[in-house]
Amino acid sequence: MAEFASGYAAVNSLDMYYEIHGGGSPLVMLHGGLGATATLQPALQALAQNRQVIAADLQAHGRTADIGRPLRYELMADDISALLRHLAIARADIMGYSLGAGVAVQTAIRHPGQVRKLVVVSAPFKRQGWFQEILDAMADLGPRTAELLKQSPLYENYSRIAPQAADWPVLFVKLRELLSQDYDWSDAVAAMAIPTLLVMADADSIPVAHAAEFFALLGGGQRDAGWDGALRSPSQLAILPGTTHYNILASSALPAAVAAFLDSSMSKG
Repeated sequence: MAEFASGYAAVNSLDMYYEIHGGGSPLVMLHGGLGATATLQPALQALAQNRQVIAADLQAHGRTADIGRPLRYELMADDISALLRHLAIARADIMGYSLGAGVAVQTAIRHPGQVRKLVVVSAPFKRQGWFQEILDAMADLGPRTAELLKQSPLYENYSRIAPQAADWPVLFVKLRELLSQDYDWSDAVAAMAIPTLLVMADADSIPVAHAAEFFALLGGGQRDAGWDGALRSPSQLAILPGTTHYNILASSALPAAVAAFLDSSMSKG
């Protein structure tokens, strides 16, 4: 049976909940908006077969209580950096999904020395990368949508584990405020020297064309790689067939692609 531990880390005024699954090279996994460590299954368990997976609940999510500060990708990235220091992990792979992918990208940008490889699942590098209907849904987050989603598995999990289940609508308001902030990380992404795997669904909340643009910023798809692959980028792009933004974590193709990337050589070719 895989090793398991859990606890709370005092980081940046947060009591951040985390779980450690398995053993080996460390991989931090970050959930999406309204999610928690439990929503990373089954990809988490598959990846923990051959590495140490650290799953953390972000501010105001899961078992990590909210504090008096706004939700910001940059602040949550600093929390992940502090968590790694708390766990005495000098360098780790970082993988995030959706909201957590934005946090993962900012961790790589703000704390590159702590990141060996980066995995970005279903997230854009700029706010306008989302389809318009997704931006409209983000703008509609609030107490009304919080009430509607009380019938969902997301609320069932939240109400069971959150320090204060009554904060459910507060989380929606904070998420709306975060997701209304415009951003474009293209310059910072282009300057990154960290090998990155982009994973998108073929029917994602982001156009496939945006995924190609993201990949190009990382140096991918700029030229023929040569017969021996020596000229390819150290970063990779995976478009998973038959998946959406909402079921990509359940695809067996996701941990397979991630494991192959993390195990591959850091060098080109």
